[in-house]
Amino acid sequence: MGPAAFVMRKVEVVYRHSWLVRLTHWVNALVLLVLLMSGLQIFNAHPALYLGSKSDFDHPVLAMNAMQTDGEFKGVTTVLGHSFNTTGVLGLSSGSHGGYQARGFPSWATLPSYQDLSTGRRWHFFFAWLFLFNGLAYLIWTFASGHLRRDLSPTGTEIKHIGASIAEHARLKFPEGEAAKRYNVLQKLAYLAVVLVLLPLMLATGLTMSPGMDAAFPWLLEIFGGRQSARTIHFLTASGIVLFVSVHLVMVLISGVWNNLRSMMTGRYVVTLPEGES
Repeated sequence: MGPAAFVMRKVEVVYRHSWLVRLTHWVNALVLLVLLMSGLQIFNAHPALYLGSKSDFDHPVLAMNAMQTDGEFKGVTTVLGHSFNTTGVLGLSSGSHGGYQARGFPSWATLPSYQDLSTGRRWHFFFAWLFLFNGLAYLIWTFASGHLRRDLSPTGTEIKHIGASIAEHARLKFPEGEAAKRYNVLQKLAYLAVVLVLLPLMLATGLTMSPGMDAAFPWLLEIFGGRQSARTIHFLTASGIVLFVSVHLVMVLISGVWNNLRSMMTGRYVVTLPEGES
């Protein structure tokens, strides 16, 4: 057999992300991590969710508890009336000094790691303001620069071919050439859902849980159906963002870690050109 043949693929370096997109991206990454961990600390003070204006202890939407059965404690998570054994993760998890500890989320997922509601609230509220100002800066730039219309809004043609895009992602087939220079339809829809729905909803429901904000804007409680409903929606939107980030990180890993990181640090992204394209 002859020597192996190597095909040199041509590449092109494009400027993919502006400095403001990169800055707000990394600020958001830090801020949302702190908000999530401090939020779980606050949740652990009463690890249950309800609907309406008051707590209905007999019918929680979600509850995490430590229960004793046959002389042994176990962690139990109840979702819409269905209970699951989650010992070691939710309801009952390893403590910082060994043994098990009754708490909603484990110590490694909360800020601070030990149970301290007041400290968790201070972290949460401080970083919530950073999140607000960082988000406003991004939104103002997005609308003013045309980034929303030009880069994030899917076209009718893209929507029609969304099935093909899903199939390509399922096969881990990533775009090349011109298609790689812009977001695909799934990315656009996901980013729009996060930027225009999940993040604003998370912020609004967070404000609704503040007694001070309720006094100034009582209509917030009416919009979300009560403080307990707002708390549940807040938790669900945060969970949606965690899901988005998880999928985002997986796609970064399998589509090229260094190329994706470089584009979000320097703005420059290397595009592989199809064979025969110059």
